[in-house]
Amino acid sequence: MEHVPPPAEELVVLDRELARLDLRRSQLLTRRAWLLSVLQTPAPQSPSPQPRAGATAPFGPPFAPPPPPARTGGAQNVLLTLGGLLLTVAAIAFTLVSWGHMGIGGRSAVLTAVTVAALTAPAVLLRRGLSSTAEALGALASVLMVLDAFALYLVAEPDTGALGYAAAASAVLAVLWAAYGLLLDRLRLPLPLAVVTAQLPLVLWAWAGQADSLVFSTVLLATAALDCAIAVRGKGIAVRATACAGIWVTGGAGLLVALARSVWATGPVGAAAPGALLLAGAVIALAGARRAPVALAVAAGAVAGLAAVAAVGGVLAAGVSGGWAVPVYLVCGGLLLGAVRAPLGRPAGQGLVWAAGSVTAASVLFSAAPVAVVLVGPAGQLGRLWSGAADEGVRRSLGAAGLPWQEMAAAPVVLLSVAVALGAAYRCWETVVRWAGPVLTPGPGGRAAVGASAVVAGWAGLTVLPPALDVSYTAAVASQAVLVAGVLALAVGALRRGATGVAPAAWVCASVGALGAALLALGSEPATYAVFGALVLMFAGAATALDAPGDSARAGVFGAVQAGLACAAAVCAAVLASASGASLGLASHEAAPLLLVVPATTAALGARLRGRPVALPLELTGGAVGLAAAVAALADPPFLALVLALCGVLAAGTALRPERREVAGYLATALFVLASWVRLSASGVSSPEAYTLPVTVPALVIGVLRRRRDPAASSWTAYGAALAVTMVPALFAAWVDPHWLRPLSLGVVALVVTLVGARLRLQALLVLGGVVLALDALHELAPYVVQVVGAMPRWAAPALAGVLLLAVGATYEKRLRDARRLRDALGRMR
Repeated sequence: MEHVPPPAEELVVLDRELARLDLRRSQLLTRRAWLLSVLQTPAPQSPSPQPRAGATAPFGPPFAPPPPPARTGGAQNVLLTLGGLLLTVAAIAFTLVSWGHMGIGGRSAVLTAVTVAALTAPAVLLRRGLSSTAEALGALASVLMVLDAFALYLVAEPDTGALGYAAAASAVLAVLWAAYGLLLDRLRLPLPLAVVTAQLPLVLWAWAGQADSLVFSTVLLATAALDCAIAVRGKGIAVRATACAGIWVTGGAGLLVALARSVWATGPVGAAAPGALLLAGAVIALAGARRAPVALAVAAGAVAGLAAVAAVGGVLAAGVSGGWAVPVYLVCGGLLLGAVRAPLGRPAGQGLVWAAGSVTAASVLFSAAPVAVVLVGPAGQLGRLWSGAADEGVRRSLGAAGLPWQEMAAAPVVLLSVAVALGAAYRCWETVVRWAGPVLTPGPGGRAAVGASAVVAGWAGLTVLPPALDVSYTAAVASQAVLVAGVLALAVGALRRGATGVAPAAWVCASVGALGAALLALGSEPATYAVFGALVLMFAGAATALDAPGDSARAGVFGAVQAGLACAAAVCAAVLASASGASLGLASHEAAPLLLVVPATTAALGARLRGRPVALPLELTGGAVGLAAAVAALADPPFLALVLALCGVLAAGTALRPERREVAGYLATALFVLASWVRLSASGVSSPEAYTLPVTVPALVIGVLRRRRDPAASSWTAYGAALAVTMVPALFAAWVDPHWLRPLSLGVVALVVTLVGARLRLQALLVLGGVVLALDALHELAPYVVQVVGAMPRWAAPALAGVLLLAVGATYEKRLRDARRLRDALGRMR
């Protein structure tokens, strides 16, 4: 046998590999011994053992000893916490249970000794570095001090008032805990605990003295001032955070109490004291905002602004009556914006802006109730069409005569004032931003939002003005129509200028206002004609004014708005046509043909506007009006046949246009056929074949000639209408015929038509013949099916249905392929 490499060389290689493995094993064993020593020694880690002299270094850089593990102390903290809790529970149990078994000397000695020991021990423990143990004993000492105070009350002062003693004790404990925390500054609990306890003395003192709400507000604000000083000058993040929480709780409660007294004050003199407290709260908030983080400073500025508005506005509003107090607060909120130039800091200035905005929003919300009444009230006219205008004014037409309009009389003033202010800011936006300086940093949509708000507020104020003044019905309708025209003109102008915020708001206001004016006009016949006629002109004029711009980016928006305006004009025209029928004393089915004036007009306009985006929506709206006319004529079949025939004429006229030929042609055929069926049914014809066959035969001949001249023509175009004219009415007649001759004859004819369609691959013949044959067979077999089902047990039908579902599910893929093949086969037919 030949070796590669030779045996001598291979033996040398194997010896070297075995020596390398022995060395590696030695290194790993040494490492293992060191790791075991580390795990078994809790003290700080000793250096790794030195390798034997003369041996190769056992560890390279990848095997260097790891750094000593970090001490988490989690288990230690848990144990210390549980121990402190157990000691606390024991102390409470001792105080409550065993107290009565000891004399006064024993009680004092035990509590004093335990408390002094608990207070002294943390100092010793902190010097030894046992901070967690010191924290646990400090918490125990705090609980013991509370128990000492309780014990002192039971022994020395049992006859004094509990609230007064609690106030004094909480003050003493707060001072003691503050001194203790400052002395042992490494303890984290005493100082925050002192801050929490400092919230109680003044409140408990006021409660003990049965003080009134103003005194409570004063002591709460005084406590908030103390918290503010601690939050600004306090030591440590825990102390400052606790003081900030105290500011929001005590200061907020004090401001709310003062605000309630200011709102319910009977005069300016009575509102002066709560106003002074509110101003004091504003000063405290601004003082805290100087050193607070940005978010808290903004919130403090907002609170200060709201408190100042409530203080000044409360004194001024106490001298007015009704809802006129809201404009007073609104003016004070507007004047608050002048303080943004004061050297209060950027966050506090932003808070003042937020406060002014909140006051404005609250004023607008107060005025929203009468606006909602004006918008919803006209819907009541639907139940009393043309019942006559109210003589007392527009409030009765709105169904709001019993509302307190004297309280809501200030609503239009508030809304219009806000609209004027926002409109001025929108017009002079750059000046406003420059004047406000760094306080006001609006985003890219800030001006658009201000403009939209100005439009909505102005429209709402003008909408609610007529019922607020209680003008006559005629004047209210006229003013609403003029307002719609103005807002619509504003919307068109804003859209053409590209005002992104004003345009959508104006469109929404115009739409809502037009709907309200239209509903309000239904209370009187002349008002209906005047308002809806004006709406038709306004919508049509606005649609005409919105010619598509040159840039394609805005062309789609202009086209959509034009389509909406054109459709709205068509709907208003349909209302006018329906109203004209009512004025002529026509029944609903007799007035149905008058509605067809609208689809005729829209069809003509669609031909005139060919190729524009507005054409199709306008024609579809006209079609919807035609459908409404057919629904209105359902009560009288002869009029229904007339309406369907007229709709067929309009569809046939539309089919003359190449782009509408396919859809409109089919629609015209269907309408003509349906009109003939309805006419036959209305005439009481029991044998419709005598009237339909003379139409079907020449129509089939024309279809054959059409197919010879144009083999690519669809079978539906050539034969569909001709066959449907006879077969469908015959099918309806067969379903109500008790004899067998008509169903048999219809079935034979349908079978022949189906076979011819399958043989010649004509889709119309196959589909029409198959459907009619299936329905005719179902009619004939229905009595026998009912008998069989009645004779079967009740479980048979569910069982058969389950078997059918299982069969279909098992062969689902095959059935799906068969359905697709059938669809493709039908699709390939002409």
